[in-house]
Amino acid sequence: MTNGLPVYCKELSGGTLTVTPTGGTLSLDSLFDIAERRNPKRAFLFVSKVLGRHIPISPSIMRSAYRQLAQQLPTDLPQPVLFIGMAETAVGLGAGVFDEALKLFDDAVYLTSTRHPVDGELMCEFKEDHSHATDHLLYHPADPALRAHVSNARTLVLIDDEATTGKTFINLLEALRTEAGLSTVERVVTVTLTDWSGSAITEQCPLPVTLVSLVQGDWHWERKPDAPVPVMPNVNVTAAGSVAITGKQSWGRLGMATPARDLGTTITASAGEKILVLGSGEFVWEPLLLAERLELQGAEVKFSCTTRSPISTGFAIESAIAFTDNYGLGIPNFVYNVAHQQFDRILLCIETPAESVDPTLLAALSAVAPSVEVVVYE
Repeated sequence: MTNGLPVYCKELSGGTLTVTPTGGTLSLDSLFDIAERRNPKRAFLFVSKVLGRHIPISPSIMRSAYRQLAQQLPTDLPQPVLFIGMAETAVGLGAGVFDEALKLFDDAVYLTSTRHPVDGELMCEFKEDHSHATDHLLYHPADPALRAHVSNARTLVLIDDEATTGKTFINLLEALRTEAGLSTVERVVTVTLTDWSGSAITEQCPLPVTLVSLVQGDWHWERKPDAPVPVMPNVNVTAAGSVAITGKQSWGRLGMATPARDLGTTITASAGEKILVLGSGEFVWEPLLLAERLELQGAEVKFSCTTRSPISTGFAIESAIAFTDNYGLGIPNFVYNVAHQQFDRILLCIETPAESVDPTLLAALSAVAPSVEVVVYE
């Protein structure tokens, strides 16, 4: 036991992961499970139970995590405040924390990094070195007012699902100050569900920094000497595909001040109906707001997302559906922990035309629910 929280230990086929909590109020078991990455850089993955990415969960659980994180933000942050969510895993988490933080700040803007180039002016690029897809792009907001907020930001709130060494945050901060020319920034806040970085971010950050997370700790990976090196499919692509993005860019990739809440506005649910709402890749926030609305109508809603993250089945991953992405990049995408379940209806939300969905995915989802609907912006 450490700080009243038990040490977490999981033996995987490639080695043993031990996590020692150093702070936080939640049990490690309530926040994540462990899976095996198909990635030679790091053989394991913390699979969040509150993120709605690899494990389908209710939108209300996700909202609770957003609220708990936002409540830890210092209320005296100098404004304008620029919130940035990391693609692809944390774009929804970032939007959710931002949404809750709108109660605290009058002058705030949300941006997400992206691996999908769009029509707009590139602000900067940075790398996530350990990732299965290393290159991130960040764009200036399309709206002049939002762009002015970003240019004059005095606080940066950088949001990711976890911090391990803090290097991605530092890479992003460096790009924002040098490439993007954000010279008025005075304070930095990092927001993560789980923070394993210790004092690394504080030591590397040239500005005053506040660390916000639900749990903090240290992990240790003991690799088995004879463990095979995982082979990773080629998903390290930051490029425009052959399929055009036709969805609205109002949810973060080109800046957001308030949620639009305009996806699937005619869709309704019956009380008790079991519905899975699937976001896709980086297109997560408006699908989640749709899921929340259906949950409020009394449906039993779960939310999850397609992802390019290659993970082996076993441990936290009970099932996997593999298919080709809907952007015309020709890369593998996956849906985890859905194929072994049953739903009344699945709503697959995408930002490309409906016909861009791989029939393999539709067939697999049809085996899980009698009704599968592709939801797009009209």
